[in-house]
Amino acid sequence: MAAQTSEPAVHPESTHPGPIMGLMAGYWQVKILLAAVEHDVFTALSGRSATSAELAADLGLVPRGANDLLVGLRHLGLLESADGGFANSAVADAFLVRGRPAYLGGYLRFCDQELNPAWDGLATALRTGQPQNHAAVEGNPYDTLYRDADATDGFLDSMDLLTTPIGLAMSRFDWSRYKSFVDVGGARGNFAHQVVSANPHLTGAVFDLPPLEPAFTRHMAGLGGVAPSITFHGGDFFTDRLPEADVLVFGHVLHNWGVEDRVRLLKNAYDSLRPGGAVFVYDPMAGGEQPSMHGVLAGLAMLVWSRGGHEYSVQELHGWLAQAGFRPETAEVADLHDDVLVVGHKDR
Repeated sequence: MAAQTSEPAVHPESTHPGPIMGLMAGYWQVKILLAAVEHDVFTALSGRSATSAELAADLGLVPRGANDLLVGLRHLGLLESADGGFANSAVADAFLVRGRPAYLGGYLRFCDQELNPAWDGLATALRTGQPQNHAAVEGNPYDTLYRDADATDGFLDSMDLLTTPIGLAMSRFDWSRYKSFVDVGGARGNFAHQVVSANPHLTGAVFDLPPLEPAFTRHMAGLGGVAPSITFHGGDFFTDRLPEADVLVFGHVLHNWGVEDRVRLLKNAYDSLRPGGAVFVYDPMAGGEQPSMHGVLAGLAMLVWSRGGHEYSVQELHGWLAQAGFRPETAEVADLHDDVLVVGHKDR
């Protein structure tokens, strides 16, 4: 019997490997952005234009590499040609110049130094189910980040920028039946400040890891206004009792943990809430059998970064809330963007 030979697949003329190669090129483009942020290219170009030779001299870069870097950034829409050299585009000028209120460098640094190395272990995480972030294996995945004050401030600057629209939307929610709330995992209090500013009858508080208290104090001092009425409570929400309040808020918290930990947190919340109080949970809730690409990326990020975290659906959260003793309700909140708010009522 003649040996069978495998014939090369015949593809339509319109089929080519470009989309696959484009995905790999996308990774390289990200590295261009991160290298530019590390060398502070956009800050160096703030308010001026410069040639690649001038910028290489200013920043101590190799001239040939600097020119390719700048041309690449121009192709990405982050730089523009100006006066024979390069200048920041509008988006780079708004978000990538150090010292600007909307600077995203802290978040990009977090991605580069903390999150992306965990993504490098995605293939291993898919096989083992274990996080590739060593801090998560040993305890809390944010422990290493919060040991560096500069990294903490930069990361929190970016988080406040990205989550400000959520705080604004939640500040317009009907808080009239409540007198106090605690933002669990509320970092340096940006959300709490937004809500109390719009609802001055409320007393606000933040519960988060003790190393964040100095960042909270600095941030509140800079905001002024209602800031003095917002307090910080340091602790670990797995081992310490949560402060008593009418409302406990879990924003972008539950998806960081496994199901058992989520139920444990919700039971802890139930025990700390006053009768008639409620727990507010907002997350993308992008789980389910057919999540969006945003949900897929968020879910895989949790796989490599956290200890059991993953995206979940509204229906799953309703079940966990009921298990903890709450009466769950999905709330309608305008302008919450990619997030969903679910309220768990403690009726007695």
